[in-house]
Amino acid sequence: MHDVKMMAQIVGGSGFIAALDQSGGSTPKALKGYGVDESAWSTEDEMFGLIHQMRSRIVTAPSFSGQKVLGAILFEKTMDGDADGKPLPTLLWERGVVPFLKVDKGLEDEENGVQLMKPNPGLEALLDRAKAKGVFGTKMRSVINAANQAGIAAIVDQQFEVANRIIDKGLMPIVEPEVNIKSGTRAECDDILLTELTRALDALPDGRRVMLKLSIPVKADHYASLVAHPRVARVVALSGGYSQDEACRELAKNRGMIASFSRGLLQDLRHGMDDATFDSTLSGAIDQIYDASTSNCA
Repeated sequence: MHDVKMMAQIVGGSGFIAALDQSGGSTPKALKGYGVDESAWSTEDEMFGLIHQMRSRIVTAPSFSGQKVLGAILFEKTMDGDADGKPLPTLLWERGVVPFLKVDKGLEDEENGVQLMKPNPGLEALLDRAKAKGVFGTKMRSVINAANQAGIAAIVDQQFEVANRIIDKGLMPIVEPEVNIKSGTRAECDDILLTELTRALDALPDGRRVMLKLSIPVKADHYASLVAHPRVARVVALSGGYSQDEACRELAKNRGMIASFSRGLLQDLRHGMDDATFDSTLSGAIDQIYDASTSNCA
């Protein structure tokens, strides 16, 4: 059973979802962008400690609240950590921000133009732990590099098989089949993905819904039918390597889609900023992404 207030905010709220779920492979790059060089840590635990400090500073900043940030996607170690003496999911919801958890374990090598998710034998135990901590939903990522119908169908099938296991645990799955924005067949990937997602959504039983996290399509409003689909709670967009300005400009062309940005939110934040400058910079990013997410949702 989903929390009614959280569900109402995610389905009908005005704002966007912050992606704060960089995992082991992407953490060094995220820290470097934040102004923390690899020489600052010598072990993986120290590295994760530094990224936790960054995320804690973000979620406790005055501008980070449910007024414009509907939800936040956390990495597992972040979910298990504290900020201001409180568990992160608890702190987020006290600030009006719905907590989500990244649950995939990374990507397989490319085959048929796509990268499926790696096996995740501990998923059910992780979902139980997340539910107990007050997490509302999950996110899992696959990657599409080429317009291969069989490969894209396999990604969608895998995503929805796992999504149903997540729904069984009373959590809301965010299905994320990312189309690589550098793909030479990107528009064709969008077309195939739309067909395959529609097929999978139509097959969901009554009472089951998912969220979709998609790359911003080449053609504006390409995913309008997914936004309106009765089995879709919300369609959110990833920044996918776009800068903040580029991502917001492209997102605003797509009615009903809201942002779920990582780089597009964090790119101008730096470790050495004083608290006032840090919050002012974060507030500016939040305002820009909020505007792009709401200007197209009339």
